[in-house]
Amino acid sequence: MKKLLFVFLWAACSAPLFAQNEGLINTAKSPFAKLYSPGMSDVQWTGGFWADRFRVCKETMVPHLWKVYTDPNISHSFRNFEIAAGVMEGNFKGPSFHDGDFYKTFEAVASLYAATKDPAWDAIMDKAIDIMAKAQREDGYIYTKAIIEQKKTGKTKLFEDKLSFEAYNFGHLMTAACVHHRATGKNTLLDIAKKSADFLIGFYKVATPEQARNALCPAHYMGLTELYRTTREKKYLDLVTYLINIKGTTEGTDDNQDRIPFRQQTVAMGHAVRGTYLYAGVADVYAETGEDSLMRSLNLIWDNLTQRKMYVTGACGALFDGVSPYGTSYKPNDVQKTHQAFGRDYQLPNVSAHNETCANIGNVLFNRRMFTLTGDAKYIDVVELALYNSVLSGISLSGDAFFYTNPLSASNDFPYQLRWMGGRLPYIRISNCCPPNTVRTITEVSDYAYSMSDNAVWCNLFGSSQLRTALKNGQQLHLQQESNYPWDGNVKITVIQAPAAPFQIKLRLPSWCAEAKLMINGKATDFTVENGYVTLQRSWQKGDVIQWILDMPVELLESNPLVEENRNQIAVKRGPIVYCAESNDMPANTRVFDIALPANMAFQPVSVTIGNSSVMGLEGNAVGINEQKWQNQLYRPLSKSKKTLHLRLIPYYAWANRGPSEMTVWLPVVR
Repeated sequence: MKKLLFVFLWAACSAPLFAQNEGLINTAKSPFAKLYSPGMSDVQWTGGFWADRFRVCKETMVPHLWKVYTDPNISHSFRNFEIAAGVMEGNFKGPSFHDGDFYKTFEAVASLYAATKDPAWDAIMDKAIDIMAKAQREDGYIYTKAIIEQKKTGKTKLFEDKLSFEAYNFGHLMTAACVHHRATGKNTLLDIAKKSADFLIGFYKVATPEQARNALCPAHYMGLTELYRTTREKKYLDLVTYLINIKGTTEGTDDNQDRIPFRQQTVAMGHAVRGTYLYAGVADVYAETGEDSLMRSLNLIWDNLTQRKMYVTGACGALFDGVSPYGTSYKPNDVQKTHQAFGRDYQLPNVSAHNETCANIGNVLFNRRMFTLTGDAKYIDVVELALYNSVLSGISLSGDAFFYTNPLSASNDFPYQLRWMGGRLPYIRISNCCPPNTVRTITEVSDYAYSMSDNAVWCNLFGSSQLRTALKNGQQLHLQQESNYPWDGNVKITVIQAPAAPFQIKLRLPSWCAEAKLMINGKATDFTVENGYVTLQRSWQKGDVIQWILDMPVELLESNPLVEENRNQIAVKRGPIVYCAESNDMPANTRVFDIALPANMAFQPVSVTIGNSSVMGLEGNAVGINEQKWQNQLYRPLSKSKKTLHLRLIPYYAWANRGPSEMTVWLPVVR
């Protein structure tokens, strides 16, 4: 088999590195990105929903996760680095992506430090970096599983295992290094990441096609592009561009999105985490290259995902075991098994829904990048939907127990065992990849709240927050937002400091909102909407107040009739929050599967406390059905008995926080 040859542009920019005022995804200099983020420390949650989640993140989520990954009695992740570094003895333990788990945990710490500047976390990171530097080989290779095994066996071959996550681990190292650099201004982890990326460049120069293809879950696409943005060394962008070019050019499968070249792909297919990471990485490359064929595929895949394969919660990856109807590149007539996969169009089961939390986060990463490229609010609508529902559902309200999967229904009578079913766990021993991904995402939600363009600030996510940032021309911008969102739609933005010249403030009109009211300094103001945003341009003065009042009625949603599982059923949504019925709130002797909702049902918002968290529930009068028990019956005559009962629904993300329970999002409708 011929070895692949390629040429990189090796000339590296020698410009110094600057960490200040760079966002999580630093597209400020990306020629084909419409938007960029404020600096990582420029946005602070000051109250309300996300401030509460960030408080739990600071007090519980990050400390719990750090303890998990540095205690070898729980997880061997950091201990593997210590063994590879030669400061401890032992064998590698854990999955092949264990390094990546630690890098994601480290990134969560770095993002927390960016917001808090807590010196204790800075010192903890320094100590961890010292171990990682010692674990890295001189040639830049850093994968503890192989390094530990090679020391014992003398073997030197790399990237041979098709199921290895070597490149995935490299990618999360690069991303964590860029975040750490921006949070601290230090290059210590960045130097390790650059050395690892340089190793990849040398490796891929001589790799066989089979070795080049062995890259499960391409986190390194995002990592390499962000490394390029941080260092301005074009060789890193050249490498990821090359990897996209060769993907699907040798024997491949839909499971790994490499059955056909990326530019021929038009649907979301295969492993949902690998897919969404791929789409996010390609979007990053488009921001730098502007290649139309990349955007064409991204647009077609996005349409397929959001219109045929995404749950009402923003979750994706419906099937634990799915199939590819296209077979493989080398056996196209075979029906090939795929793993943790997108289903076929409209294949969206509820009780058996897989919806790995990492896939839901991948959906956020993909849509966030598409928004950065276009400025179209439809992408932030998906980001918001997933964040409030299928991402937050992956972690307990207390911040120390997790879900791997996120089904839309749970029944005690389900006739077979699902993998990863059951209650929330502090450590998911089969695969704990989702908890660090979830926690790093929550530490970084503030980076999604606002975006910047040359003469505008874009208000994307609502909630009490403060934005203090510098524009590209050096002028200062300071906005203060007050809101009880998502529990009500009233948003107040006060201008504390703004450029002297006319400047735009853009407000998102969420797709769920049919009516909104705008007031500036107490005066009602007409507005027009373009791509989901209202543009306000004027010479802003200190003390100017914008009131953006979003009508937030309860919506009863139905799904496309091709989604068989949801036919003649409805889901309940208010603002961005999807609701569910949980057995803890049901009347005595009534199950969640024994109720139906009238088509004209009226709900009343009520404050509910679950654990130590206050949420907004919905209450109303539903209809009791199925009074007869189903025992040894597959079919029976229609039960006509109905009774009125009082029903409480809670936010979907808050279920399973009160012990084992039954739950459902979709409920039968009585028309």
